[in-house]
Amino acid sequence: LAVVMGKTARNVDVDDALEYVFGYTASNDVSARDIQLGDGQWVRGKSLDTFCPVGPAVVTADEIPDPGSLAIRSILNGKVMQDSNTSQLIFGVAELIAFCSRSFTLEPGDLILTGTPFGVALGRKPEVYMQDGDEIVVEIEGIGRLVNTCRVVA
Repeated sequence: LAVVMGKTARNVDVDDALEYVFGYTASNDVSARDIQLGDGQWVRGKSLDTFCPVGPAVVTADEIPDPGSLAIRSILNGKVMQDSNTSQLIFGVAELIAFCSRSFTLEPGDLILTGTPFGVALGRKPEVYMQDGDEIVVEIEGIGRLVNTCRVVA
């Protein structure tokens, strides 16, 4: 789940945080685990060209009164890999906004990604990583389906 900020937010209280949201969209929190594990940190392995696709549309906050109760799934080549609910997030949307706004100013249009549900490739036995040509779908209740084809670029 990606949160789309609608107003400038700095030092926001948790109780007021959702008032700063314009809307929500789906995002694919792509990771290059080989780079992450080799580097010993996450930044470069989440920052390659084409990583973090979002869409298919932004649904306004008034259409999703409770972002903490949305079904969320990922489907790889037709097989469900993750099937969860935003109620299972480690930190809720309001908590994330408040936390981020204490460290830096959030501007309209900024995105906050809430994280990925249980079932990532690294945690599976055997591990299941996307390959060139694979289709990955992210579905979020009330938002829609984000569909991407994996392309390995040298």
